[in-house]
Amino acid sequence: MNWDSIRGQVTTILQDLIRFDTTNPPGNETPCIEHIAAILRRDGIEPIVLESAPGRGNLVARLKGDGSLPPLLLMGHVDVVPAEADKWERPPFTGDLVDGVVWGRGATDMKNMVAVELMTFLLIHRNQVPLKRDVILMANADEEVGGRMGAGWMVSNHPDLIRAEYAINEGGATSIVIDSQVFYICSTAEKGSARFTLRGRGEPGHGSQPHTKNAILPLSKALVKLIETPLPLHVTRSARAHIEALARGVDGANRARLLGLLEPATHAESLAALPLPPPMKRRLSAALHNTATPTILRAGNKVNVIPAEAECQVDCRILPGVTLESIEQELRAVLDNTVEIEFGPVYPALESDPDSPLFDTIRQVVAEQAQGARLVPGIITGGTDAKSVTKLGVKVYGFVPMRYEGPRMTGLAHSHNERVSAANLEFGTRVLYDVVTRFCGKA
Repeated sequence: MNWDSIRGQVTTILQDLIRFDTTNPPGNETPCIEHIAAILRRDGIEPIVLESAPGRGNLVARLKGDGSLPPLLLMGHVDVVPAEADKWERPPFTGDLVDGVVWGRGATDMKNMVAVELMTFLLIHRNQVPLKRDVILMANADEEVGGRMGAGWMVSNHPDLIRAEYAINEGGATSIVIDSQVFYICSTAEKGSARFTLRGRGEPGHGSQPHTKNAILPLSKALVKLIETPLPLHVTRSARAHIEALARGVDGANRARLLGLLEPATHAESLAALPLPPPMKRRLSAALHNTATPTILRAGNKVNVIPAEAECQVDCRILPGVTLESIEQELRAVLDNTVEIEFGPVYPALESDPDSPLFDTIRQVVAEQAQGARLVPGIITGGTDAKSVTKLGVKVYGFVPMRYEGPRMTGLAHSHNERVSAANLEFGTRVLYDVVTRFCGKA
């Protein structure tokens, strides 16, 4: 295959996807979804476009196999989080290509992977690869706000269109380097969520006559504790498998440091000593703790009125095996009873077994495409549409085949100046094409 041409094609696809402002809310994903549909139709593939509500488009396309084995689903979302354009070096919705790097909101979460999946899907069709499994492509709305209008809606209303044995989805970490050893991550677990509102109460009054029963005071004291106090260490099966696999790939001090992450007495010191950029350290820590991050504050409605109520929304992510009762106990060990905790819906964490034919196929392809690299299981510290798709019995793996390109290109999802290199888009397409054709194709 002409990989120079393919690099140009997948780069152009990503640039075009970024140019659709699919900030969620409100989403408005349908124009972007229709653009993907038009690309598929140009290649003779007829997709299905379904709106869960006006403007909230979802797409499914299928390449038929002989039915001897169940399908593989390639899944992704086209909505993105808001971007503060004035804080970016380049406009977030122009898809600029500068020095081989594509800039824009969604470049790493996750229009890059949608572009790679779409390119892989097109190449399988163009090359007339004989398949023993159907290959399904799904592009969704609404993942960034929980997926109710996207993957969740598809699972509830059109499950037979996307039912599969396995799915490849967005992941957490993509690749990391320790002691010159390269690791690629295939996430087999995903944290759940137990978001809550933290609320302080007090007495109202005139702003010109201050008193100490201002509702902001107990809330602010609680937030300081919550931000400064890590919740207890939890070594789940998935986290242990991830850390121990990394440790087997290195020697000496870094092996000891990695294994030291698993012990409460040595965790903090070991994490600080690892030669990794801060975003990777934060990810490792989050894989071993429940987390509770304050994000949205509200108090008062007039500048000269002391508020009687102040509240903060907290993004709480929970590990496999954690219940509402156990996470509340952990929080109460940090917070006193001067504040209220009001939980919203709780979504449990997910785990899939890394001992599978798909994981083995990914391992083989990574070893060939990135010589000397190791594939290790991982845990996604955020949430994805896997929480919906797994309800159909699908085994979902988070795998985004992108090379590590240094600390400045790491941890860019949801950040300013999100970007990805065209070289990585080509590499990702090479790897995913090999994975899918090997796993789904006839020998």
